[in-house]
Amino acid sequence: MSAALSLRTTAMVSALLALSTAGIAAYAWEDQRWELERRAADLTGGSPSAGREAVLHYGCGSCHSIPGVHRANGLVGPPLGGIANRVYVAGVLQNTPDNLVLWLRDPQGVDPKTAMPSLDVSEDDARHIAAFLYTLK
Repeated sequence: MSAALSLRTTAMVSALLALSTAGIAAYAWEDQRWELERRAADLTGGSPSAGREAVLHYGCGSCHSIPGVHRANGLVGPPLGGIANRVYVAGVLQNTPDNLVLWLRDPQGVDPKTAMPSLDVSEDDARHIAAFLYTLK
């Protein structure tokens, strides 16, 4: 076998190995993502995918930056990345699914001084939004 052919074979094998590794990593990431979404749904009784849609519908990204949501780069409210790991919601409620739903439905009732407006979020939409937010680790 010539040196050129050997180099090409080695390069092709290396490329195939890199693609296989990338495919395995992508599969593992998808599996982790699915598990995270399943846990968030079980925890909140909502659907993370419906929550992502509700976040767009209610315009949450105009005030908050939200990872993975197109054009959600607002600077009025806190960034929502990592909200699943925070101890408090809005600095006043322990971060539990029911408290997050309460906050989403009636922020002014929880804290009359908050800048977050009441948006008439339905109970179902609040559960979906909470499920989506709990995927933001």
